[in-house]
Amino acid sequence: LAVGIILVAINPYKQLPIYGEAIIHAYSGQNMGDMDPHIFAVAEEAYKQMARNNKNQSIIVSGESGAGKTVSARYTMRYFATVSKSSSNAHVEDKVLASNPITEAIGNAKTTRNDNSSRFGKYTEISFDQSYQIIGANMRTYLLEKSRVVFQSENERNYHMFYQLCASAMQPEFKHLKLGRSQENNLLFI
Repeated sequence: LAVGIILVAINPYKQLPIYGEAIIHAYSGQNMGDMDPHIFAVAEEAYKQMARNNKNQSIIVSGESGAGKTVSARYTMRYFATVSKSSSNAHVEDKVLASNPITEAIGNAKTTRNDNSSRFGKYTEISFDQSYQIIGANMRTYLLEKSRVVFQSENERNYHMFYQLCASAMQPEFKHLKLGRSQENNLLFI
């Protein structure tokens, strides 16, 4: 097992002009170290290694809640879509990230540190054809914090989906679930 480059990035909590198409093209085809450290440099190295060695590559994006992991993953997908000239799939990151509201409702909860904290990890697999153009993507979740379903620490909450279901209790399609107020149903997902 070999570990490649490690990039430490900081979320500035505002949009910066360092992720546009001109910057993507500036990093495309460059060797690692020829340009400033950037998520696009990491993506370019992975893309080059995949094409050169015909082997799968992994990019691990890690950090605390609010660190910008989802945004970094999106920039990486946009980079791959642009450099692979996958015109029909140029918005693959939009398609993959369109599932975010669902995964967040099922896997995010209020904690003492964050009102919308992810309690799961995401594994996104991007598939390329023989010409190294994107042909699809698959996202899986893992490490769901199951204990939160039946127990929450003080000032924390169950998963958002629990409260959304309880708030919809009077909708005709949910009546058969016999849902009540969230305080009455806090063991709903056992």
